Amino acid sequence: MRFAVTGPESSGKTTLAKELAFKNNGAWIPEFAREYLESLPSSYTIDDLDKIAKGQLDLWEKSTNRTLTFFDTEMLVMKIWSEFKYNSCSPFILSSLKNQSFDHYFLCRPDIEWEEDPLREHPEKREELFELYLKELINRKLPFTVVEGNLEKRINNCQHIITELQAISR
Repeated sequence: MRFAVTGPESSGKTTLAKELAFKNNGAWIPEFAREYLESLPSSYTIDDLDKIAKGQLDLWEKSTNRTLTFFDTEMLVMKIWSEFKYNSCSPFILSSLKNQSFDHYFLCRPDIEWEEDPLREHPEKREELFELYLKELINRKLPFTVVEGNLEKRINNCQHIITELQAISR
């Protein structure tokens, strides 16, 4: 089964995805954007977003075929960020979003403390961005659960969903 962990920046996506992979003996697929952006000599542009999306898709292609895989990001992140920052989104990202497939999305509410990071840009916009994710997931009729609270509460909430979905798929 494939699970996407999504949401605005500094909402706990990486921590949650790693913990879920560990607890379920699953695979964790990291966010390619971090590696890409750290390698740039200057700030990124809209043209870099397609390169980031392609790098993320390449990571997915190389991912293991374990029973459970947890993805630290997905193309909804790319779409929302592109539209938020540049007021447009490339056909490549839109097509990739349409073609991605996850069994369930875990949408991280930004109710945890902002963690300073040179790659993060908008601590004051996290709630606004969260609402964009929520709206997109609803409009696209994607299966999702909002996760909130401390890490233990988030993990327990996710584990409940994972267990239910595993029982249904048997």
